[in-house]
Amino acid sequence: MKQIQLHDRVFRMSIPEQEIDRAIQAVADKINADYKDSDSLPLFLSVLNGSFMFAAGLVKRIAFPCEISFVKLASYHGERSSGKATELIGISDALVGRDIIVVEDIVDTGNTYESLMATLMRHNPRSVKIAAMLLKPEVYQKTLPVDYVAMQIANDFIVGYGLDYNGLGRNLPDIYTMVRQK
Repeated sequence: MKQIQLHDRVFRMSIPEQEIDRAIQAVADKINADYKDSDSLPLFLSVLNGSFMFAAGLVKRIAFPCEISFVKLASYHGERSSGKATELIGISDALVGRDIIVVEDIVDTGNTYESLMATLMRHNPRSVKIAAMLLKPEVYQKTLPVDYVAMQIANDFIVGYGLDYNGLGRNLPDIYTMVRQK
């Protein structure tokens, strides 16, 4: 099995790109079915930095007119969550009365998701749903629904396909799980 080293950590490949692509297609199929008869112009709101690859893979499979925008939030330092999301780049698009689909790389505790939802609801959208590339169900602590999930994973530290370890690994087409410190 393929292994890589990023900084002082070793990771092994755990989810190949082809499996990721199939999971993204399944999410796109569900969203296309849910919005096929919609009279609105949905806004995909990608949470940077981690979701950029998932967002690109997802929106190119969307079969209806839509818009995409970006918000930058942070809750991780190294391999640990701070437990608090910090808004780095605010929401600038008009959200009143809009159907919004938040595009997240990973939902673990749900703290970032909860913080973003509170912010979005102050803008009076018509609806808000979330599409997550990855969900860690064993550590998810919130009651908010995660509407579209590409894959569920264990509570491991991972990199690749947009996810990083101290800035490295976002460009990897596969997902890797940390196995040890070097």
